[in-house]
Amino acid sequence: MAKVAVVYWSGSGNTEAMANAVVEGAKEKGADVSLFFCSDFNEGMVGDYDAIAFGCPAMGAEVLEEAEFEPMFTACGPKLGGKNIALFGSYGWGTGEWMHSWEDQCADYGAVLAADSVICNEAPNDDGIAACKALGAALA
Repeated sequence: MAKVAVVYWSGSGNTEAMANAVVEGAKEKGADVSLFFCSDFNEGMVGDYDAIAFGCPAMGAEVLEEAEFEPMFTACGPKLGGKNIALFGSYGWGTGEWMHSWEDQCADYGAVLAADSVICNEAPNDDGIAACKALGAALA
């Protein structure tokens, strides 16, 4: 049984809804899943999980949330080499460029993207929830 962490930041609840769908998809495939708000997760925990899904919305000029999520993720980065991870998040403007930059950052860390990243414009619709469940299943 895979041990999966789902780590997220959400301001409006959109990315939180996506995180819950990722958890559901991983559990449906039999994974042992833990859900964390980003302030409750740190680099010392990375090795405790077979796979990690990270979720963060686009902020400002299409960047990760800078006060809590980005510092946590940057601290975890050096420990992600060879780790199966997946990325998800919501946005309200722009083109999703923050996700492409984030994927590049993960590649620089040597992380293995186990599934295509999922982005939703504003609140996730039924297709977005289904994509998040599939992302969770891919990590399991």
